[in-house]
Amino acid sequence: MYAVIKTGGKQYKVSEGDLFKVELIEGAVGETVELDQVLMVGGAEVKIGTPLVPGAKVMAQIVAQEKDKKILVFHSRRRKGYRKKNGHRQPITRLKVAAIEA
Repeated sequence: MYAVIKTGGKQYKVSEGDLFKVELIEGAVGETVELDQVLMVGGAEVKIGTPLVPGAKVMAQIVAQEKDKKILVFHSRRRKGYRKKNGHRQPITRLKVAAIEA
């Protein structure tokens, strides 16, 4: 069984036992979070939401609260000698799917 969920403005296809990273969700490591924005549930019977599947939810456990890889942001203006470099690390949450309820 799999589900397509929406969190942090992005969509993820997850199955039970999957590890995946999402934008920061508040909570401590080891806590269980409920992701209730389920767009689709698949398996023997496919349920497609309009836009959400009623009564469906994904239970996931927080594995880690950390920062993602650094991305570099570089701005320059040609022929003007203007150069600016910044780095950014986005805070992320790593989740492990415990159960899919549909």
